[in-house]
Amino acid sequence: MIEINIAREFTPLPGPRYREQGSGSGQQFLEKHLRPAFLKAKETNDQVTIQLDGVKYGYPTSFLEEAFGGLAREFGIEEVQNLLHFESVAEPMLDFEIRHYIKHAKDTPGTSPR
Repeated sequence: MIEINIAREFTPLPGPRYREQGSGSGQQFLEKHLRPAFLKAKETNDQVTIQLDGVKYGYPTSFLEEAFGGLAREFGIEEVQNLLHFESVAEPMLDFEIRHYIKHAKDTPGTSPR
C-alpha cells in the first residue's frame, strides 16, 4: 500500500487552488505528491491511502478540488476512484466531499457539494 500523510509529508496548512495564489496549494500537492503516488500505484497494481488528519485548520475546497478533481481530469474518474482511499477520523465526511470532486471532475474546476 502507498500512503500519503498530507500534514506530515506536504503541509499542516493546506492552501489555495493554484501555486501562484500562495503556499501549500492543491496544484503543488497534485504535482509533487499525489500524481507520483498515483502513477506508482497504477504501475504496481496497488492503492494510495491518503491520510487527511493532522492539518491545523481543515482543507479549503479549492485545494481539494484542484488536487483530486485535477487528478481525475488527467487520468479519468473511474480509475482515480478505484485507486484512492481516504482516511480521516477527525472529519469522516471528507471522503464524501473529495469523492464528489472526483466524480464531478470536468475540464474546469468544480464546485463544493455543500
